[in-house]
Amino acid sequence: MAAMGQEGDDVDHYEVLRLPSGEEGAALSVEQIEKAYRTQSRLRHPDKRPDDPNATADFQSLASSYKFLRDESLRRQFDARLRGRREAAARAAATGVKRRKAVSDLEERERAFAAGGGPAVDPAELARREDKRKAADVKRELDEFFAAKKSGVSGSASTPPHGDKKGGTPENGPKTDKGKILKVSWEGGADYYTAAKLDEIFKQFGMVEDIVIKTSKSKRKGSAIVVMASKEAAQTALKNHSVYNVFPVPLFVASVQESGGLPARSTQTPEPRTSNIDGTGFSDLEASVFQKLQEAQKRKKCG
Repeated sequence: MAAMGQEGDDVDHYEVLRLPSGEEGAALSVEQIEKAYRTQSRLRHPDKRPDDPNATADFQSLASSYKFLRDESLRRQFDARLRGRREAAARAAATGVKRRKAVSDLEERERAFAAGGGPAVDPAELARREDKRKAADVKRELDEFFAAKKSGVSGSASTPPHGDKKGGTPENGPKTDKGKILKVSWEGGADYYTAAKLDEIFKQFGMVEDIVIKTSKSKRKGSAIVVMASKEAAQTALKNHSVYNVFPVPLFVASVQESGGLPARSTQTPEPRTSNIDGTGFSDLEASVFQKLQEAQKRKKCG
Protein backbone atom coordinates (compact mmCIF):
# COMPACT_ATOMS: atom_id res chain seq x y z
CA MET A 1 0.00 0.00 0.00
CA ALA A 2 1.33 3.45 -0.85
CA ALA A 3 2.59 5.47 2.06
CA MET A 4 -0.29 7.48 3.40
CA GLY A 5 0.05 11.22 3.16
CA GLN A 6 2.38 11.06 0.17
CA GLU A 7 1.55 12.72 -3.17
CA GLY A 8 1.23 9.33 -4.85
CA ASP A 9 -1.46 8.13 -2.45
CA ASP A 10 -4.70 7.81 -4.42
CA VAL A 11 -6.71 6.39 -1.53
CA ASP A 12 -9.63 8.53 -0.43
CA HIS A 13 -9.58 7.86 3.30
CA TYR A 14 -13.03 9.37 3.78
CA GLU A 15 -14.53 6.93 1.32
CA VAL A 16 -12.79 4.02 3.05
CA LEU A 17 -14.73 4.95 6.20
CA ARG A 18 -17.92 5.43 4.11
CA LEU A 19 -17.86 9.16 4.83
CA PRO A 20 -18.54 12.04 2.41
CA SER A 21 -15.40 13.34 0.78
CA GLY A 22 -14.43 16.78 -0.49
CA GLU A 23 -15.52 19.87 1.40
CA GLU A 24 -18.03 17.86 3.43
CA GLY A 25 -15.31 15.47 4.57
CA ALA A 26 -12.99 18.31 5.51
CA ALA A 27 -15.74 19.75 7.73
CA LEU A 28 -16.25 16.51 9.71
CA SER A 29 -15.29 16.51 13.37
CA VAL A 30 -12.98 13.94 14.99
CA GLU A 31 -15.97 12.55 16.87
CA GLN A 32 -17.84 11.92 13.63
CA ILE A 33 -14.83 10.11 12.17
CA GLU A 34 -14.49 7.96 15.29
CA LYS A 35 -18.19 7.07 15.18
CA ALA A 36 -17.91 6.05 11.53
CA TYR A 37 -14.86 3.91 12.29
CA ARG A 38 -16.59 2.06 15.13
CA THR A 39 -19.62 1.38 12.96
CA GLN A 40 -17.57 0.10 10.04
CA SER A 41 -15.35 -1.99 12.33
CA ARG A 42 -18.37 -3.90 13.57
CA LEU A 43 -19.73 -4.41 10.08
CA ARG A 44 -16.46 -5.26 8.33
CA HIS A 45 -14.57 -7.26 10.96
CA PRO A 46 -13.06 -10.45 9.46
CA ASP A 47 -14.92 -12.57 12.03
CA LYS A 48 -18.18 -11.32 10.48
CA ARG A 49 -17.00 -12.31 6.99
CA PRO A 50 -15.35 -15.72 7.24
CA ASP A 51 -16.03 -16.51 3.58
CA ASP A 52 -14.55 -13.25 2.23
CA PRO A 53 -10.86 -13.69 1.30
CA ASN A 54 -10.41 -9.90 1.22
CA ALA A 55 -11.93 -9.28 4.63
CA THR A 56 -8.61 -8.98 6.49
CA ALA A 57 -7.07 -6.59 3.94
CA ASP A 58 -10.22 -4.49 3.94
CA PHE A 59 -10.23 -4.27 7.73
CA GLN A 60 -6.56 -3.26 7.75
CA SER A 61 -7.30 -0.55 5.18
CA LEU A 62 -10.13 0.69 7.38
CA ALA A 63 -7.83 0.92 10.41
CA SER A 64 -5.10 2.67 8.38
CA SER A 65 -7.48 5.31 7.01
CA TYR A 66 -8.89 5.94 10.48
CA LYS A 67 -5.39 6.37 11.90
CA PHE A 68 -4.51 8.68 9.01
CA LEU A 69 -7.53 10.95 9.53
CA ARG A 70 -6.89 11.07 13.28
CA ASP A 71 -3.57 12.79 12.54
CA GLU A 72 -4.45 16.48 12.23
CA SER A 73 -1.40 17.39 10.14
CA LEU A 74 -1.79 14.50 7.68
CA ARG A 75 -5.50 15.14 7.36
CA ARG A 76 -4.93 18.83 6.60
CA GLN A 77 -2.45 17.95 3.85
CA PHE A 78 -4.82 15.31 2.50
CA ASP A 79 -7.73 17.78 2.36
CA ALA A 80 -5.53 20.24 0.47
CA ARG A 81 -4.60 17.53 -2.06
CA LEU A 82 -8.24 16.62 -2.60
CA ARG A 83 -9.11 20.28 -3.10
CA GLY A 84 -6.33 20.64 -5.66
CA ARG A 85 -7.60 17.59 -7.55
CA ARG A 86 -11.13 18.97 -7.67
CA GLU A 87 -9.96 22.35 -8.93
CA ALA A 88 -7.78 20.73 -11.58
CA ALA A 89 -10.70 18.57 -12.71
CA ALA A 90 -12.95 21.64 -12.92
CA ARG A 91 -10.38 23.53 -15.00
CA ALA A 92 -9.96 20.57 -17.30
CA ALA A 93 -13.72 20.27 -17.73
CA ALA A 94 -14.06 23.99 -18.50
CA THR A 95 -11.22 23.81 -20.99
CA GLY A 96 -12.85 20.80 -22.61
CA VAL A 97 -16.17 22.62 -22.94
CA LYS A 98 -14.50 25.64 -24.52
CA ARG A 99 -12.51 23.44 -26.87
CA ARG A 100 -15.60 21.49 -27.93
CA LYS A 101 -17.53 24.72 -28.50
CA ALA A 102 -14.71 26.16 -30.59
CA VAL A 103 -14.59 23.00 -32.68
CA SER A 104 -18.38 23.00 -33.04
CA ASP A 105 -18.43 26.66 -34.11
CA LEU A 106 -15.69 26.05 -36.63
CA GLU A 107 -17.51 23.05 -38.08
CA GLU A 108 -20.76 25.04 -38.26
CA ARG A 109 -19.07 27.87 -40.15
CA GLU A 110 -17.48 25.40 -42.53
CA ARG A 111 -20.84 23.71 -43.19
CA ALA A 112 -22.55 27.05 -43.74
CA PHE A 113 -19.79 28.20 -46.06
CA ALA A 114 -19.98 24.97 -48.05
CA ALA A 115 -23.78 25.11 -48.28
CA GLY A 116 -24.20 28.78 -49.10
CA GLY A 117 -20.90 29.75 -50.60
CA GLY A 118 -20.30 32.32 -47.89
CA PRO A 119 -19.96 32.82 -44.13
CA ALA A 120 -22.88 32.01 -41.84
CA VAL A 121 -25.06 34.91 -40.71
CA ASP A 122 -25.82 35.45 -37.03
CA PRO A 123 -29.50 34.53 -36.30
CA ALA A 124 -29.92 37.79 -34.36
CA GLU A 125 -28.72 39.71 -37.41
CA LEU A 126 -31.19 37.81 -39.60
CA ALA A 127 -34.00 38.76 -37.20
CA ARG A 128 -32.96 42.43 -37.32
CA ARG A 129 -32.93 42.37 -41.10
CA GLU A 130 -36.38 40.79 -41.18
CA ASP A 131 -37.78 43.42 -38.78
CA LYS A 132 -36.26 46.18 -40.91
CA ARG A 133 -37.74 44.68 -44.06
CA LYS A 134 -41.21 44.40 -42.52
CA ALA A 135 -41.06 47.96 -41.21
CA ALA A 136 -40.16 49.17 -44.70
CA ASP A 137 -43.06 47.16 -46.16
CA VAL A 138 -45.51 48.69 -43.68
CA LYS A 139 -44.29 52.22 -44.44
CA ARG A 140 -44.47 51.65 -48.18
CA GLU A 141 -47.98 50.23 -48.02
CA LEU A 142 -49.22 53.02 -45.76
CA ASP A 143 -47.81 55.54 -48.23
CA GLU A 144 -49.66 53.75 -51.03
CA PHE A 145 -52.80 53.67 -48.90
CA PHE A 146 -52.84 57.43 -48.43
CA ALA A 147 -51.72 58.07 -51.99
CA ALA A 148 -54.70 56.06 -53.24
CA LYS A 149 -57.04 58.10 -51.05
CA LYS A 150 -55.48 61.36 -52.18
CA SER A 151 -55.94 60.45 -55.83
CA GLY A 152 -59.66 59.93 -55.20
CA VAL A 153 -59.62 56.30 -56.38
CA SER A 154 -61.61 54.37 -53.79
CA GLY A 155 -63.35 51.46 -55.42
CA SER A 156 -63.52 49.62 -52.10
CA ALA A 157 -65.36 52.33 -50.19
CA SER A 158 -69.07 51.75 -49.73
CA THR A 159 -69.62 55.52 -49.43
CA PRO A 160 -67.67 58.44 -50.91
CA PRO A 161 -64.55 59.20 -48.89
CA HIS A 162 -65.23 61.65 -46.11
CA GLY A 163 -62.31 63.72 -47.36
CA ASP A 164 -64.19 64.34 -50.61
CA LYS A 165 -67.19 65.59 -48.66
CA LYS A 166 -65.01 68.06 -46.79
CA GLY A 167 -63.10 69.31 -49.79
CA GLY A 168 -60.62 66.51 -50.43
CA THR A 169 -58.05 64.60 -48.46
CA PRO A 170 -55.37 66.88 -46.97
CA GLU A 171 -52.36 67.52 -49.15
CA ASN A 172 -50.10 65.72 -46.70
CA GLY A 173 -52.16 62.54 -46.99
CA PRO A 174 -49.24 60.18 -47.54
CA LYS A 175 -47.48 61.70 -44.52
CA THR A 176 -50.42 61.38 -42.13
CA ASP A 177 -49.26 60.57 -38.60
CA LYS A 178 -50.33 57.05 -37.69
CA GLY A 179 -51.13 58.32 -34.20
CA LYS A 180 -54.08 60.19 -35.73
CA ILE A 181 -55.60 57.12 -37.39
CA LEU A 182 -58.38 55.16 -35.69
CA LYS A 183 -59.56 51.71 -36.72
CA VAL A 184 -63.30 51.45 -36.09
CA SER A 185 -65.32 48.24 -36.30
CA TRP A 186 -68.79 47.06 -35.33
CA GLU A 187 -71.08 44.04 -35.40
CA GLY A 188 -74.83 44.13 -35.88
CA GLY A 189 -75.18 45.47 -39.40
CA ALA A 190 -72.44 46.34 -41.85
CA ASP A 191 -74.47 49.26 -43.26
CA TYR A 192 -75.52 50.65 -39.89
CA TYR A 193 -72.82 53.34 -39.83
CA THR A 194 -72.20 55.75 -42.69
CA ALA A 195 -69.39 58.27 -43.07
CA ALA A 196 -71.79 61.03 -42.04
CA LYS A 197 -72.92 59.18 -38.92
CA LEU A 198 -69.34 58.43 -37.88
CA ASP A 199 -68.45 62.06 -38.49
CA GLU A 200 -71.19 63.14 -36.07
CA ILE A 201 -69.83 60.75 -33.44
CA PHE A 202 -66.12 61.53 -33.70
CA LYS A 203 -66.25 65.28 -34.29
CA GLN A 204 -67.23 65.72 -30.64
CA PHE A 205 -63.63 64.76 -29.80
CA GLY A 206 -62.00 67.08 -32.35
CA MET A 207 -61.81 67.86 -36.03
CA VAL A 208 -62.14 64.86 -38.36
CA GLU A 209 -59.97 64.89 -41.48
CA ASP A 210 -61.17 61.80 -43.26
CA ILE A 211 -63.39 58.72 -42.98
CA VAL A 212 -63.34 55.69 -45.25
CA ILE A 213 -66.00 53.00 -44.89
CA LYS A 214 -64.76 49.59 -45.96
CA THR A 215 -66.83 47.16 -47.93
CA SER A 216 -67.39 43.75 -46.43
CA LYS A 217 -68.79 40.43 -47.57
CA SER A 218 -70.32 40.08 -44.14
CA LYS A 219 -73.71 41.74 -43.70
CA ARG A 220 -73.24 41.76 -39.95
CA LYS A 221 -69.74 43.21 -39.53
CA GLY A 222 -68.51 46.60 -40.66
CA SER A 223 -65.35 48.66 -40.31
CA ALA A 224 -63.90 52.04 -41.18
CA ILE A 225 -60.78 54.16 -40.99
CA VAL A 226 -61.17 57.49 -39.19
CA VAL A 227 -58.38 60.06 -39.49
CA MET A 228 -58.52 62.74 -36.80
CA ALA A 229 -56.96 66.17 -37.29
CA SER A 230 -54.54 65.64 -34.39
CA LYS A 231 -53.10 62.92 -32.20
CA GLU A 232 -54.69 64.61 -29.19
CA ALA A 233 -58.13 64.29 -30.75
CA ALA A 234 -57.45 60.63 -31.53
CA GLN A 235 -56.34 59.99 -27.95
CA THR A 236 -59.47 61.72 -26.62
CA ALA A 237 -61.62 59.52 -28.84
CA LEU A 238 -59.83 56.42 -27.57
CA LYS A 239 -60.38 57.35 -23.92
CA ASN A 240 -64.15 57.72 -24.26
CA HIS A 241 -65.05 54.03 -24.53
CA SER A 242 -68.36 54.56 -22.73
CA VAL A 243 -69.63 56.75 -25.57
CA TYR A 244 -69.44 53.93 -28.09
CA ASN A 245 -71.35 51.48 -25.91
CA VAL A 246 -74.56 53.53 -25.75
CA PHE A 247 -75.40 52.97 -29.41
CA PRO A 248 -77.68 50.12 -30.50
CA VAL A 249 -74.68 48.82 -32.44
CA PRO A 250 -71.57 49.39 -30.24
CA LEU A 251 -68.35 50.60 -31.81
CA PHE A 252 -64.92 49.13 -31.20
CA VAL A 253 -62.19 51.75 -31.59
CA ALA A 254 -58.42 51.22 -31.67
CA SER A 255 -55.45 53.31 -32.73
CA VAL A 256 -52.71 52.59 -35.23
CA GLN A 257 -49.78 53.27 -32.90
CA GLU A 258 -46.55 55.08 -33.74
CA SER A 259 -44.75 51.86 -32.85
CA GLY A 260 -46.44 50.15 -35.76
CA GLY A 261 -48.58 47.90 -33.59
CA LEU A 262 -52.29 47.49 -33.09
CA PRO A 263 -53.89 47.22 -29.63
CA ALA A 264 -55.44 43.90 -28.77
CA ARG A 265 -58.93 45.43 -28.95
CA SER A 266 -58.66 45.60 -32.72
CA THR A 267 -59.51 42.02 -33.57
CA GLN A 268 -60.59 42.11 -37.20
CA THR A 269 -58.28 41.42 -40.09
CA PRO A 270 -60.27 42.25 -43.27
CA GLU A 271 -60.40 39.69 -46.02
CA PRO A 272 -58.88 40.60 -49.40
CA ARG A 273 -61.21 42.54 -51.69
CA THR A 274 -61.14 43.43 -55.35
CA SER A 275 -61.26 47.01 -56.51
CA ASN A 276 -60.45 49.23 -59.43
CA ILE A 277 -57.11 50.39 -58.01
CA ASP A 278 -54.34 49.39 -60.35
CA GLY A 279 -52.23 46.57 -58.89
CA THR A 280 -53.28 46.19 -55.24
CA GLY A 281 -56.93 46.78 -54.29
CA PHE A 282 -57.62 49.60 -51.88
CA SER A 283 -59.17 47.22 -49.37
CA ASP A 284 -56.46 44.62 -50.08
CA LEU A 285 -53.84 47.21 -49.28
CA GLU A 286 -55.46 48.29 -46.04
CA ALA A 287 -56.00 44.69 -44.95
CA SER A 288 -52.36 43.90 -45.68
CA VAL A 289 -51.18 46.92 -43.71
CA PHE A 290 -53.21 46.04 -40.63
CA GLN A 291 -52.20 42.40 -40.82
CA LYS A 292 -48.52 43.33 -40.88
CA LEU A 293 -49.01 45.75 -37.99
CA GLN A 294 -50.69 43.04 -35.93
CA GLU A 295 -47.84 40.63 -36.68
CA ALA A 296 -45.32 43.27 -35.60
CA GLN A 297 -47.21 43.75 -32.32
CA LYS A 298 -47.20 39.99 -31.64
CA ARG A 299 -43.46 39.81 -32.33
CA LYS A 300 -42.86 42.70 -29.94
CA LYS A 301 -44.86 41.00 -27.16
CA CYS A 302 -43.06 37.68 -27.64
CA GLY A 303 -39.69 39.42 -27.67
